[in-house]
Amino acid sequence: MRINGAELVVEAFGPVDGPAMIVHHGAPGLGSRQEPKRSFGPFADRMRVIVFDARGSGESSDDGPFTHEQWVADVDAIRAHFGYETIVMAGGSYGGFIAMEYAIAHPDRVSALVLRDTAADTAHDHLAVERARNTDRSVIPEWVIGRIGTGRFESNEQLREYWRAILPLYDHRHDPAKDEARLAATRFHYRTHNAAFGQNMPRYDLKPKLPSITCPTLVTVGRHDWRTPVAASQVIADLVPNGELVVFESSGHSPQLEEPERFQQVVRDFLSRAGVLR
Repeated sequence: MRINGAELVVEAFGPVDGPAMIVHHGAPGLGSRQEPKRSFGPFADRMRVIVFDARGSGESSDDGPFTHEQWVADVDAIRAHFGYETIVMAGGSYGGFIAMEYAIAHPDRVSALVLRDTAADTAHDHLAVERARNTDRSVIPEWVIGRIGTGRFESNEQLREYWRAILPLYDHRHDPAKDEARLAATRFHYRTHNAAFGQNMPRYDLKPKLPSITCPTLVTVGRHDWRTPVAASQVIADLVPNGELVVFESSGHSPQLEEPERFQQVVRDFLSRAGVLR
């Protein structure tokens, strides 16, 4: 689809007359629609689930700018294209940043907000560096540790080696074969990643705006998340008036993949309470 000057790959599943959910993937320049497609695809039994590769990620074009404002505008253009007045907005990790920003910018468009392993600011980023340096799963090179959350990459090849080095940190139960599969499936866009973390994140702080999110909000997080710890999710749940926090005790950064059955039930129960699923 041609969206705001970029070619975006978009997929939609489920009944067109069902409530709509747009899911934003994380990791700009590394992530893609494949994770939300796998995580939220089961909801297409009753909902219209829309996933896409954000500009500068996956199979979508590398047309900038790679800003939060542009990514939010792209979400709203996708919503308008499909003709939905309101949506459930969902996002994990960096996608959670965009999901929150969308709910702040378009409060009348969001019936419910589903967040996963995300943060409202960068206050906990130093903990990720400490965990990477002290992990017993592998020896992570110092050049990799020095680039966590910085956006200082010189090529797709360098970003690939960085990704390979930190993949062991993500899951609660480490599976090297799963890491290799993730690495092989990743399309790298280092300029997008640099813009996201080198330009956007230094000024990122949504805490003052979170009280303006009035829709029901579910905040989920893995107990052992190395990148966005439970404390970061607690901040969001505390500041959003209708926020609730659910911690997944056997997960790292991806409870939607590590505890999929429970994750799906938690989200379904939340959407039922929110009046989205009846």
